[in-house]
Amino acid sequence: MATSKIKKDDLVKVITGKDKGKEGKVLSVDTKNNKVLVEGVNMVSKHSKPSMANQQGGIIEKEAPIDISNVMYVHKGKPVRVGFQGEKKDKVRVAKVNGKLEKID
Repeated sequence: MATSKIKKDDLVKVITGKDKGKEGKVLSVDTKNNKVLVEGVNMVSKHSKPSMANQQGGIIEKEAPIDISNVMYVHKGKPVRVGFQGEKKDKVRVAKVNGKLEKID
């Protein structure tokens, strides 16, 4: 299984779809299905019955997952491609900016 280039708590920008141009923090990554959950992006309405946890019930707005290929990592305010450099233990994520590599986190 390949390592995901986008990780939890990364700042990403949506590059395609109905929420194109929006930025948000990654809440979770599903590497098996190549999906990400981004804060404030791809909001859907979920109807819920009253229950012990939610006494009121009603319509709840929540985020739905979007494909990982529809987002780009934001580095210093600009969306950039992400790659890896190094082998085994020395492997680190790098941002590909103008032909140069800059280490991420």
